[in-house]
Amino acid sequence: MIKLKEKIGYGLGDMASSMFWKLFGSYLMIFYTDVFGLPAAMVGTMFLVTRVWDSVFDPVIGIIADRTSSRWGEFRPYLLFLAVPFGLIGILTFYTPPFGEAGKLVYAYITYSLMMMVYSGINVPYASLLGVMSPNPKERGTLSTFRMMFAYIGSFIALLLFMPMANAFSGHSTDTAAQQHGWLMAVMVIAAMCVLLFFGCFSWTKERVKPINEVKSSLKDDIHDLFHNRPWWILFGAGIASLVFNSIRDGAAVYYFKYYIVESDFHVITLFGMSFVLSGLFLSVGQAANIIGVVLAAPVSNKIGKKNTFAIAMLLATALSIIFYWFDRGDLVWIFIFQCLISICAGSIFPLLWSMYADCADYSELRSGNRATGLIFSASSMSQKFGWAIGTAVTGWLLSYFGFQANAEQSAETIHGIKLFLSWLPGAAAFVSMLFVIGYPLGEQKMKEIIGKLNEKRKS
Repeated sequence: MIKLKEKIGYGLGDMASSMFWKLFGSYLMIFYTDVFGLPAAMVGTMFLVTRVWDSVFDPVIGIIADRTSSRWGEFRPYLLFLAVPFGLIGILTFYTPPFGEAGKLVYAYITYSLMMMVYSGINVPYASLLGVMSPNPKERGTLSTFRMMFAYIGSFIALLLFMPMANAFSGHSTDTAAQQHGWLMAVMVIAAMCVLLFFGCFSWTKERVKPINEVKSSLKDDIHDLFHNRPWWILFGAGIASLVFNSIRDGAAVYYFKYYIVESDFHVITLFGMSFVLSGLFLSVGQAANIIGVVLAAPVSNKIGKKNTFAIAMLLATALSIIFYWFDRGDLVWIFIFQCLISICAGSIFPLLWSMYADCADYSELRSGNRATGLIFSASSMSQKFGWAIGTAVTGWLLSYFGFQANAEQSAETIHGIKLFLSWLPGAAAFVSMLFVIGYPLGEQKMKEIIGKLNEKRKS
């Protein structure tokens, strides 16, 4: 039985990862266009190239982690040794060098690529840790719930405080150099928090599950098993679509409030001496609602099953997203209400998704006798990176297609495009995700049979 302290410790790891992940998803695009100084189409292409490479890099990390042997286990050492590089490279990603456009583009490619590689280096082993902390599917579901709950808490903190910190460090100046300094200092605060959280995750967790076959299988066999793991392929497709859904909404939210809602026309909300902007509150409310979704995921899925819970959540997200298109800039109450409802749906699917990936590892082990946990989780992480790459690239390209000009009044066509990013486009992605998961074959009864057979093999 895993104690509360260890469940919290596991949650701390995704709290750290999600702080930066949400900064990348919600602020990096507008940082590169409005602060760093690059054209939107150029940024969209950079996101696609770097994230596709990073997606391919994920399985490499998974393969290496599967073959790691240390006194701390297979996966925990990565939390210890990559925490500081994670924070430092994150800071460099938000630094603006005194270069021209070409030099800045090269710098962005290098630093963002390094950031995504070190992110994979620490996050893939962290995700894989779920598969070896407990052999019990329900305990994994609980661990996954703690993981996602702390992830959304981290995202909530980062999104709520980041822009107020950036504004405070810049002296609330509109000068570009002052804004660049403000963003950099705010990221340094977030980076320091992430490093400490990773250290906490390392200290409070333990690896327990041992494979049936103590002899490591060959890489060829591991890849063969993965390619023939049908449930994993279904989750791969659902994961890509669900991340496209999230990345488009997150990446366009700041544009939506800056250029459509025109948040500068509204009164600034001040609390504890800090000034909060509407876009930051919108994103933070979404993270708080995500937590509600995480909490609801376990009891609902225990009654109707993981697959049904996932499919219903994505169907509701589709309908709610489409309705979102017709909100006017004065409908702030409805905009925030629908952000809560959509985020509850989105929050409920991710603990289910990671728990189902762990089930795929058990399914693969029963079929082949090999337990390539790191490869399965890294390939699953790859699907999310692909989804995020597609979503952010499409955002950048379509902003350019709709005629977006940074820090200027936008045309009616551009505003129409920005509204699509919060409505029809994520709605379509959510619907595709639902179609994928309908075909998932590892129901609750099937997993009971698989776990029973694996336990018998371990005893023998």
